[in-house]
Amino acid sequence: MTDERRDGYGETGRGRIILVPTPIGNLGDMTRRGIEAFSAADVVCCEDTRVTGKLLAALGISKRLERLDEAAISVRAGEIVARAAAGEIIAFASDAGMPGVSDPGGRLVAAAREAGVPVEVLPGASAAATAYVAAGFACPRYYFGGFFPRKAGERRSVLESLKALDAVLVFYESPNRIADALAVVAQVLPHRQVAVCRELTKLHEEVFRAPAPDAAAEFARREAAEGIRGEIVLVIDGPGEAEAASDAERALAAAEVRAAQLRATGASAKDIRTLLIGEFGLSRNDAYALALGK
Repeated sequence: MTDERRDGYGETGRGRIILVPTPIGNLGDMTRRGIEAFSAADVVCCEDTRVTGKLLAALGISKRLERLDEAAISVRAGEIVARAAAGEIIAFASDAGMPGVSDPGGRLVAAAREAGVPVEVLPGASAAATAYVAAGFACPRYYFGGFFPRKAGERRSVLESLKALDAVLVFYESPNRIADALAVVAQVLPHRQVAVCRELTKLHEEVFRAPAPDAAAEFARREAAEGIRGEIVLVIDGPGEAEAASDAERALAAAEVRAAQLRATGASAKDIRTLLIGEFGLSRNDAYALALGK
């Protein structure tokens, strides 16, 4: 490797780490800057050398490949950063989409930043952002939660913790678990619209949008009939008026039970009202009416 380098990409002769987004499906989504970065790199580190090797072959680029997956990066991050500090240009790519989003690339960036090694992050394809837009929900905010938990209890816990967030919820999910995931969404957020975005940018792209219970029923049917295939992004709309009304009804019913319990203990109407406002967020008038048993 020579000290002087004029590759038309970045600063002459300066080692760095370049995060290169790759297509999530359609090869035509590979950016010009991404191709230039691969061409300029001394080595391409990636999650799976077979996947990235096929991409580079399709682009007509021949480069040395090094596997840097979840297991390897925790051991080799320091080594890779040191090589960049010594002058190597190292490109990193995940199997698809934006590296560093729900893959080990984030650890590499953190290690490089800590060591003061230059990092370039190229913009490019992201399944999460693509699915959020494709779902067509009106809420201007979205929360990306990475991969949806595998266990039903953890899924429920995550949804409960995010229920009050005024944002669209976006998760990656496996085709083998999407039916079970939708069943939990239908239980916890029955008033929400959901979109199941499958095989985005590919030949058999599908955006299935429906109320959560209907989506759960449809994908349970598919799983039983022919199975489900393809990369999936699950998009859940933000809270709406129907959900707010339902939550208010449940809160009022629970507050009524609590008020009856407190009256039975001999608590004063004033104390009951204060407790109901604090526990259930009721208005002063509603809380006082329940305190009096009305």
